[in-house]
Amino acid sequence: MKHIEIDEELYQYLASKTQYIGESASSIIRRLLSLPSDISEKKLEKPNIVESVLVQNSQMKTSDHTLSDSEDNLPKTAESVFNYINKEELATQRGVVGRFLLILSALHRVHGDNFSSVIDIRGRDRLYFARSENELAESGSSTKPRQIPESSYWVMTNSNTTRKKMMITEVAKLLGYQSVEIEKIRDLL
Repeated sequence: MKHIEIDEELYQYLASKTQYIGESASSIIRRLLSLPSDISEKKLEKPNIVESVLVQNSQMKTSDHTLSDSEDNLPKTAESVFNYINKEELATQRGVVGRFLLILSALHRVHGDNFSSVIDIRGRDRLYFARSENELAESGSSTKPRQIPESSYWVMTNSNTTRKKMMITEVAKLLGYQSVEIEKIRDLL
């Protein structure tokens, strides 16, 4: 496997496009460039493909997604989280943790019967979701467990924004959202 050096802005862009916990940079770049996912690592090691990826990737620009974009571009259904997210409440949250909890709470309200599947989302060494504060606290140091509002579930909040986005992505995926919707939900954070 080859290693490449990229600037911080490009790294943050790639990290923001992560769709699931543990997704590799190669997978993200393949998806963004619409390359087939079955390209072997041998093919990627060829200089012309690596150079092509670097050139095309450096030309990418991030797009601004606003809450109204999220709502306007998605089909309205009774079972959509976008029907339960209060724009004003989301805007008044002082930080990422507040928005994170608000989004998870909305997902719980919409998908209460299926929300228990989030318990299976975990990191290599710690739990991300649990039914009690103690269960999360025992899974690692400094987990900062917080209860998801209006639910009986708890979530670890001592993680960076990228990890929180990956957690929301996994939750939305488990609850049956399509990739376009998942991206819109993740962008609310």
